[in-house]
Amino acid sequence: MTILNETYTLSNGVETPKLGLGTWFIEDDRAADAVQTAIEVGYRNIDTAQAYGNERGVGEGVRASGVSREQLFVSSKLAAEIKDYDEAGAAIDESLAKLDIGYIDLMLIHSPQPWADFRGGDYAEGNLAAWRALEEAHEAGKLRAIGVSNFLRHDLDNILEHGTVAPHANQVLVHAGNTPSELIAYCQSKGILVQAYSPIAHGEILDNPQVRAIAEKYGVSVPQLCIRYTLQLGCVSLPKTANPEHMRANAQVDFVIPGADMEALRRLDDRDYGAHAAFPVYSGG
Repeated sequence: MTILNETYTLSNGVETPKLGLGTWFIEDDRAADAVQTAIEVGYRNIDTAQAYGNERGVGEGVRASGVSREQLFVSSKLAAEIKDYDEAGAAIDESLAKLDIGYIDLMLIHSPQPWADFRGGDYAEGNLAAWRALEEAHEAGKLRAIGVSNFLRHDLDNILEHGTVAPHANQVLVHAGNTPSELIAYCQSKGILVQAYSPIAHGEILDNPQVRAIAEKYGVSVPQLCIRYTLQLGCVSLPKTANPEHMRANAQVDFVIPGADMEALRRLDDRDYGAHAAFPVYSGG
């Protein structure tokens, strides 16, 4: 499982593991066990958010893991509703206190708009206010790197043109069936690392016959194919699971998808998220 030892380097020189553990939908009282298990398996990249309500549990798992803090990369996200400098500063400190792991490796603005208005109104000034708080926490050493999530090109340009620090990462929905190729290319042109959340399309891609056929060709599972696909796009891949067997299987991606099949997966259009389609990130563009 060599992927667990592979890293990307952010534009500020900080290294981040290519494969991480997503913790969305893992309850706070289960998060510590899930994180501790993932670290035992070999994961060194753990992703959480204020909105997940499990920062306390994630921090407990990190502290109990027995692995030195410096070997781990822990991300969190500023709640999407916070578009104010003072609120953002207070929320960053709250995350630091809940996690209780000394510092946060990467802190993101969770969305350019509050969830209730996802892809809606203009929050450019609010994003700059929140970004200024992130920049100051980064300068103070509380955060090793800072970035954004669910930001489109115009959202990024606002930060790039008016901020002091360019975002180090943009965490977006990327999976076979939903590949924002232009956005990925734009981020890469600006030195912004793309992190892929829901690389297995929140599980709904498992039944796609075309994806299953390609996976069978290489003797791998659909989740393994989908994770490998996002890695070959040059993204960090953040599959979510609390299942130890799935954690191990998700890291067994030491194979290569050739160009023709990469292109077939890139062209695929499958955005059926089943019961989860109600979430803004799946329904709001």
